[in-house]
Amino acid sequence: MKIVILGAGQVGASVAEGLVSEENDITVVDQDPTRLAQLQDRLDLRTVVGDAATPTVLRSAGAEDADMVIAVTQSDQANLVACKLAQSVFNIPTRIARLRSRDFLEDESLLSGDNFAVDFALCPEQVITDYIRRLIEFPRALQVLNFARGRVCLVAVRAYEGGLLVGKPIKAMREHLPPEIDARIAAIFRDNQPVFPEGDTVVKAGDEVFLLAAAENIHPVLNQLRRQTARVERIMIAGGGNIGLRLAKSLEDRYEVKLIEGRRPRAELLANELNDTLVLYGDATDEDLLEQENIAEMDLFLAMTNDDEDNIMAGSLAKRLGCKRVVALVNRRAYAEMIEGGPIDIGISPAQVSIGTLLAYVRQGDVAEVHSLRRGAAEALEIVAHGDRNTSKVVGRRIDEVQWPKGVTVAALVRNFEVPIVVGQTDDWTAITRYGEVVIAHHDTVIEPGDHVIIFCTRKKLVKKVEKLFQVGFHFV
Repeated sequence: MKIVILGAGQVGASVAEGLVSEENDITVVDQDPTRLAQLQDRLDLRTVVGDAATPTVLRSAGAEDADMVIAVTQSDQANLVACKLAQSVFNIPTRIARLRSRDFLEDESLLSGDNFAVDFALCPEQVITDYIRRLIEFPRALQVLNFARGRVCLVAVRAYEGGLLVGKPIKAMREHLPPEIDARIAAIFRDNQPVFPEGDTVVKAGDEVFLLAAAENIHPVLNQLRRQTARVERIMIAGGGNIGLRLAKSLEDRYEVKLIEGRRPRAELLANELNDTLVLYGDATDEDLLEQENIAEMDLFLAMTNDDEDNIMAGSLAKRLGCKRVVALVNRRAYAEMIEGGPIDIGISPAQVSIGTLLAYVRQGDVAEVHSLRRGAAEALEIVAHGDRNTSKVVGRRIDEVQWPKGVTVAALVRNFEVPIVVGQTDDWTAITRYGEVVIAHHDTVIEPGDHVIIFCTRKKLVKKVEKLFQVGFHFV
């Protein structure tokens, strides 16, 4: 496809990197020539300097024959104007906008074709908030991802010395699970290198293990395989920007939350907006302030400022002063790789976390979900199988019959995805409904038409090969 990306910040650069590797024709527009030059040095793409919300600049970027525009500048207004111009002036078929303001996101009519003409709205701050909430639910997880509208959960954990699986083959996991529960180790990374998981593969202490199961089973599976950990109750957030505010709002009903903000006017605004969060005006790298606010009693410290160095310093200090677990936002990939596993338990790249939802929308074929793993080095995707044995290379075949590229693992299927299954009732008699049947993949599992297939790729470049496997022959109707 011919794609015009507006904005060369963290999100725009990550999107460009993700799409240019898939043989798309990419043009990036930004007002900062230095930022564009750095991007062009790394990637095979075209750049245009200028205001993305003007017809002249869009025309220079090739909007007249573009298939898609992705507006991810820092300005909601510029992104919305660019999408409207893309529709009304250039007739670009697909228009995506990054939006921060809840006003635009909550009123869908504003994004309709008659108004700003946005086909898909991306809010990285909300994606990150949801991501961190899932990490809080799994206190020792490195990464938590959902597939098939939450029916399947993939959790990355660190194997520890003395764990039930350490020193044993993967096939021994079955011995520790109840008969009615099935799970799958989708991937193992050892010393930053992928280890293809087979039945005889032995798990070692320190391995990064990606464990997959139906959402309702993932907690029992982890309880069987890992040491018990206390649930999170007390949380401290450093930074009251868009992400910090969203996090505090989403957490304050269930947890004891403290938020530190270094700008007095912003701290006062936060205190008015939040109901049960204690807002503190001060510096999150101030040792006296952290000790005064009992950092040693906190279960989780979230460093969410806009400055990587401040997040690393505040997180490291919080861990040294006794906080049990530290998560930090780190935009620069080199920093994230360097700090994780030290005083910082998890380094989160906002661009890498949020790019998955956008890539799932952008990619050709029936890709329902894409998650970037291990800071973009690997990917997990949910792809819908179509056709039959005559028109598809995967449908109607056992998993061990398909010629999967080396480094690809089929982890699970969700079958009859549109069929509701009532599994219980709430206290007020509301039905608890799940969609589809989760089938943990084994070598003799047969892929059927309509299955949502969840696949782990240890290297990002394998995604294109997987998508080609799922393409349907021309004679299929």
